[in-house]
Order: sequence, then structure tokens, then C-alpha cells
Amino acid sequence: MKALYILGIATLLLSSCRKRLDDFLFNNDNSITEYKLDNYEGRTTLDVGPEYAVADSMIHFINYPIVSEGQTLNISAIYVGDLAKIATDTVILYCHGTADHNDFYWPRQKLYANLGGKYRFGVLMVDYAGYGLSEGNPTEANMYESVNGGLKWLKDNGLTSDRLIQFGFSLGTAPTCEVAGNPSSFHLSPSKIILEAPFASSEVMVQDASLLSFPASYFVNVKIDNAEEIKKVNVPLLWIHGEADSFLSIHTHGELVYNNYAGPSKTAVRVPGGNHEDTPFILGYTNYLTEILKFIEN
Repeated sequence: MKALYILGIATLLLSSCRKRLDDFLFNNDNSITEYKLDNYEGRTTLDVGPEYAVADSMIHFINYPIVSEGQTLNISAIYVGDLAKIATDTVILYCHGTADHNDFYWPRQKLYANLGGKYRFGVLMVDYAGYGLSEGNPTEANMYESVNGGLKWLKDNGLTSDRLIQFGFSLGTAPTCEVAGNPSSFHLSPSKIILEAPFASSEVMVQDASLLSFPASYFVNVKIDNAEEIKKVNVPLLWIHGEADSFLSIHTHGELVYNNYAGPSKTAVRVPGGNHEDTPFILGYTNYLTEILKFIEN
């Protein structure tokens, strides 16, 4: 994946083409007409067993409107859990990565729905604008508003900030850091955050991948800077990163974010042999969930 990124940048430079690379950061698929979940036949990176099955009665397809960049957009999301218990449950808001749409990340949502037992925690997974069944185009502003709309939906259903855990993977670490770092700007703020394979910034991402001394603004419009945003976060942090991550290096990305955090407490889980998307499998699903549960309960 990283090699393709380098090749793409080099090709752009050699052709003197100023094409933006935002489409690389937002590698979305909005060609679907419905979510397939367990019947999804596209590529996924995790294959969880039947012990992590989720009952149909606990799967809820939800939609809510957002207004972003002058547009009203309909955003699609999936909630796993008992809707009637949102007012009393602890809920995980899962912000997924750059690829495809919710079907791609469904195995992960199933894992979290089995965290500490069946449906102990509600789990909301949002498709950002332009992903899956969500309307609009994928932009940084639309991504944040898509997540904020999910926070409003949870709040309207009785959730309070003290029972919210926000979990960001890869691209999803950007809205997670944004919400936690700027709580007054969002409908709810998390009591704890989990960052898995975070990227430091779009600047580091371009420099690290291209090995060329060009500013990130040459290639991307987004100005995501998790390494700076994390400095404002004042809730406990769990950081998970594969030591063999060939897409977002644990050294230039993950450790920079982790080291810049100055909040009340932080926990690091470095996964030997883990690449970008397979960390739960490499660590072992049971071990992976145990680390997350331990962090939430402490």
C-alpha cells in the first residue's frame, strides 16, 4: 500500500500534475445500495468466528441529517445494542478508517459488541459523508460533522458524555482527536478515547510516504494534525499500533501522537508483527478485547 502511495506521488511529480491526493486519504466507496454485513462479499481484513455473531434484533440501521459546507446531507450509521438502554449503557462510537464503507468494518463492530460479553456496550459505527449510503462528498469538514451528527443522535437517545468511549482507527483517529480536543464544539465529548494506528498529520503522512521535501499542501487539502490536536485532549488514552505497520509507521506516526499526549493517563499496546489492519488478529481477538476492556473499566 505504501509503495503504491510513493509511486502515485512520483508519477504526479514527473507529470507536473497538481492533482490532489485527498482521494487517497478518503478511499471511499458509495456504490452500494444496502449494507450486506455478514453477507458482504467484498474484501475485509478480519474474519471473526461465530462466537462473535450479532443477533439481527440487535442491529439497527439509522439515518440522521447533518448540515455541512452549506449542504444538508443524510448520514447512515449502524448501531448494535439495545436502543432502550442507550440512556443507561456505556456506548462506543467507532470511527472507521479510510477504506470502503461500514461493511468493510463490520467484523470490528462485531468484536466490540462482544466486548466483556454480549452487548455489554452499545456500538455506533458511522459512515462519513460520501461513504456507503451516506450522502455528499468526503471532506474533512463533512467527516467531522458526520461524527457530530452521530453524537447528537446518541445524545437524543439519552447518552451522556461520561458514558461515551470514542474509538478511532487510522483515518478515524482524526475525528476522535478533534472531538476529544474540542469538546465544546460537539454535542458530546468522550470520557476516554482509543486510537488504533493513528497518523500524526497529513504533513507527516506525505513526507513519510514520499520521501520528498514537498509540503503536504502541494498534495492534499486536508489539514489534519493529530499530533497537535492530541495535546489538547484531557481524557485517558489507549493507543494500539502494530510494530510492522507499513502504511503508518509506528515510529513516525503512532509514537509521535502518543508522546505528544499530556492528559491524565495513557496506555500503550504495541503489537509485534502487527501491520496496519490486522492488529486484532495478530494480537489475538481475546487478547485484543481484553486490553480494550481493561482500559475502559479502569
